[in-house]
Amino acid sequence: MKKLFFKSLLLAVIVYASGFIALDKTTISRTFELAGQQYSQLLNIATDMKKYPRTADPNGKTSYAGIEDWTGGFWPGCLWRVYEYSKDEKWKAAAIKWTESLEKNQYNTAHHDIGFMMYCSYGNAYRITGNPAYKDILIQSAKSLITRFNPKVGAIKSWEVFHSWDGKHTYNYPVIIDNMMNLELLFFASKASGDSRYRDVAIKHAETTLKNHYRPDFSSYHVICYDPETGKVLSKETAQGFSDNSAWARGQAWGLYGYTMVYRETRDKKFLKAALKMADFYINNKNLPSDHIPYWDFNVDQQGYKPNWNYNPKRFENPPRDASAAAITSSALIELSTYTSGDTRKRLFDMAESILSSLSTKAYQAEPGTNGLFLLKHSVGSIPHNGEIDVPLVYADYYFLEALLRYQQLKNNPDKPLFP
Repeated sequence: MKKLFFKSLLLAVIVYASGFIALDKTTISRTFELAGQQYSQLLNIATDMKKYPRTADPNGKTSYAGIEDWTGGFWPGCLWRVYEYSKDEKWKAAAIKWTESLEKNQYNTAHHDIGFMMYCSYGNAYRITGNPAYKDILIQSAKSLITRFNPKVGAIKSWEVFHSWDGKHTYNYPVIIDNMMNLELLFFASKASGDSRYRDVAIKHAETTLKNHYRPDFSSYHVICYDPETGKVLSKETAQGFSDNSAWARGQAWGLYGYTMVYRETRDKKFLKAALKMADFYINNKNLPSDHIPYWDFNVDQQGYKPNWNYNPKRFENPPRDASAAAITSSALIELSTYTSGDTRKRLFDMAESILSSLSTKAYQAEPGTNGLFLLKHSVGSIPHNGEIDVPLVYADYYFLEALLRYQQLKNNPDKPLFP
């Protein structure tokens, strides 16, 4: 407990001392240089193509996940991001090798995360190389994903089963807010194949989620459990957040990013309106720290929010931050800003810039050779599950690098669409 307290206190001191730095070409270049240093070392030790870098253990040593894990695609995705910035062929070769190691996942129907696994890897690979074999793999991946769609529910099933934290209930059709991120694969598949069913499923899932996951203030429930026979909502709960009625920070980020992307693909104003309200929830939140990197949940220790899991408030004198939620949010806000104008555009872009500025400081970036050889520190996997607390996470790196590339593109060509 004392160790976590002093770690949090040290972070606060470093943040205060670091301040906001200018997010200019030099800062961005320095970040990608650090990513290159870290990932070069990681490539030297990550030689088993069945083990994908995910996080670090308590000793700072890299931890890995198997091919079935939802995070597998982020590692080759990070390599593609570094190649995109540097144009160094060594990164392209490494990205191709690690991307192609995921090939058999195109037939994975076990969960909804095939979008994360295959679009962050093969999606970037196809966009950058144009290899037609990658397109075919992505279409098959989408075909696997829609096997989990139930038209009575109007949504893609996330997990096979969900056990409530109170230990009293088990549900067989859970849908989590994270699932919004996997819809991008479906939109791609319709464009690439000419088959509208992938797009139709994606839109229906987005509509169902918007109807059932969001509260009036556009905070989100994490898990909605449905009756697969009738489509009726059976419960609204959390798996990784503080309480069932709280706003889990990464869940807020998944939704914001997801609905921004769905608007890009559909140009349906209801999705733009929703994304803007989700952005407002983040930007105007009274519990958002001054450096704009959120606590792992916006409602930790607040009155009216009661966790059903074994929460010990004395363990965390200062709630851990979640850099992964911040990175995802910054990338979403940059894109969302391009669909607006005037003061709204400036407000969204300025918040994204502020987040990226904070993530570019020593408070959040690792020293070379440390942090499991990842770029960002201070992310949270799941505190209720007592897993990955105040650690690096590969997806934090992925969305941070993506956001920096988007930021640079928009700065250099403010009138050019990010997605022509």
